Amino acid sequence: MSKKKKEHHEEHVDETWLIPYADMLTLLLALFIVMFAMSKVDNKKLQKMSQEFSAIFSSGKGVLVESGTGNGVVSSMKESTPSNAQSESNNSKIEQDMMNEIKKNIDQKVAENGYTDKIKSKITEEGLAISIQDIILFRSGDSTVLANIQPMLIEISKMIHSLDNNIKVTGHTDNIPIATETFHSNWELSASRALNVMKFMVTSGGVDEKRFSIQAYGEYSPEETNSTEQGRARNRRVEIFILRKYSLTSNGNK
Repeated sequence: MSKKKKEHHEEHVDETWLIPYADMLTLLLALFIVMFAMSKVDNKKLQKMSQEFSAIFSSGKGVLVESGTGNGVVSSMKESTPSNAQSESNNSKIEQDMMNEIKKNIDQKVAENGYTDKIKSKITEEGLAISIQDIILFRSGDSTVLANIQPMLIEISKMIHSLDNNIKVTGHTDNIPIATETFHSNWELSASRALNVMKFMVTSGGVDEKRFSIQAYGEYSPEETNSTEQGRARNRRVEIFILRKYSLTSNGNK
């Protein structure tokens, strides 16, 4: 009887579960410490660091720069290549300079051929706009490109031939209604005129047709008043736009 009692006192409760329990508590404590530390991070610095990491991983190039805080910790990163915003600005400036040069050359050719009061060019937010009055392009109520203006259109085509910018040709009329066998409205006349100018620049000027689009405004986009003959004459026009690929705001110059 006494022997059985002795054996009973020598038995111990299994305490091996304490080891994983202690490990779990340690991990939880570490997690709480990390979460607390993260709550104290400077959000602005964290955001900046995230952006810099994204730029580096996207470009595959970057260098670490020590901030000189004295603790040996790298606090910032700088790209070794220009940022996307800087590249966009550079491209916009190059494009703007190119359009300014083409405008200068067009104005020179226009003056040489005596079309100063009939052909105008200007730089806009949309791109380089070349406006040609209908009186030197077509006969009244017609859309066939006149022979006299064709050399000028070929000169313009040569100047923009090497560009890869898209080109938009728009047709405009005055507000006097038209109703002929060929054209039943100003809409149709303006559309046919824009289309024929585009076709000439493709077939005779050698400009890639894939770059073109046309729009017909009829009488609904006047440049001047239709209440005078001079105003109506200026409203009857075809405009050629060399469209920007890069936003003008990224360059900051006009």
